[in-house]
Amino acid sequence: MTAIAVTGMGVLAANGAGARAYWSATLSGRSGLGRLTRFDPSSYPARLAGQLSGFDASAALPSRLLAQTDELTRLSLVAAEWALADAALDPAALPEYSIGVVTANTAGGFEFGQRELENLWSKGRGHVSAYQSFAWFYAVNTGQISIRHGLRGPGGVVVADGAGGLDALAAARRLLRKGTRAVITGAVDGSLCPWSWTALLAQGRMSTREDPDDAYLPFDARADGHVAGEGGALLVVEDTEAARARGARVHGLIEGYGTAFDPPPGSGREPGLRRAVAQALDEAGWQPSDVDVVFADAAGTPRLDREEAAALTAAFGPRGVPVTAPKTMTGRLGAGSGPLDVATALMALRDQVIPPTVNVSRAKDEYGVDLVIAPRRIPLHRALVLARGQGGFNSAVALSAP
Repeated sequence: MTAIAVTGMGVLAANGAGARAYWSATLSGRSGLGRLTRFDPSSYPARLAGQLSGFDASAALPSRLLAQTDELTRLSLVAAEWALADAALDPAALPEYSIGVVTANTAGGFEFGQRELENLWSKGRGHVSAYQSFAWFYAVNTGQISIRHGLRGPGGVVVADGAGGLDALAAARRLLRKGTRAVITGAVDGSLCPWSWTALLAQGRMSTREDPDDAYLPFDARADGHVAGEGGALLVVEDTEAARARGARVHGLIEGYGTAFDPPPGSGREPGLRRAVAQALDEAGWQPSDVDVVFADAAGTPRLDREEAAALTAAFGPRGVPVTAPKTMTGRLGAGSGPLDVATALMALRDQVIPPTVNVSRAKDEYGVDLVIAPRRIPLHRALVLARGQGGFNSAVALSAP
């Protein structure tokens, strides 16, 4: 099982648009969480979000695309363009069917769909955009990226809630092994509109606190939920030998992947996360002691934090590996969190520093987790990224420095 190379990264998050801005903010512990302003949240129990502000995706796109795209798709198009530029990869210079696209998504273009439903009920069907037929769909980001860049290789979309972004990387890896030259993959996710907000609240996992510094506290004694956000990362992945043959800069290597479902509730069996971790390490050919840092899923609810801590201690021993959750500065981004953590881990390996988990001041000793709450400079060669999704999804990706 050969590793694949990450050669391009396009990053968008509430605390930074672009990999450089995001990494600078993350290392300094600067959070992007705040009161939601996309709509008036005063009548909702949760009012905080990791919202992109000061960045206008529409300014980077041709006007003809604006009428047919949701904000989430616009962000995805920008991230894909940045990833291709970062990889110094010109699709026009490669054979027509050589580049594929596999993205992940949790909701599709909910904001676009809500607007068109409002038009339907207030004005009638003649006022509903024809673009509604695809703008809301889970696969719309894959399609629009493919069309914009003339990418006619294999395409797909993965829907597995928060684990979907890592699963998309695994799907891209399979395409590379079948001969695809390069794949744009990952996820930019999150939909901040009343329709999607109502759906998120129904899951019962969002914090209702008002202070952004006190709302998303994974592995903390005060944990009561998470803050949702928008953003993520799209990555260009290539066969390692092919990437190096063209002189590409390699950010890092994806060496292993594991996935497992949780058992049915009430079965008494352990959740699937530990199995996903074991699979990723086995495929990478690593021992647990080879892992230098874990980027946690960090659900921020007591039960899910306890489950993740149990999986970590089972795999690595109590306080056996440094664990971090920089998503405390961005919020949980649906399928976008996993790929953003992958990009963050690759930058951590590059600069030999673990970014912090912010705001956690009462980490529970009984969890046995060595939680990194301030930047920690140690030798870093290998990282493990974890992601879990509503409904029992668990995924893990093993990364190494190039």
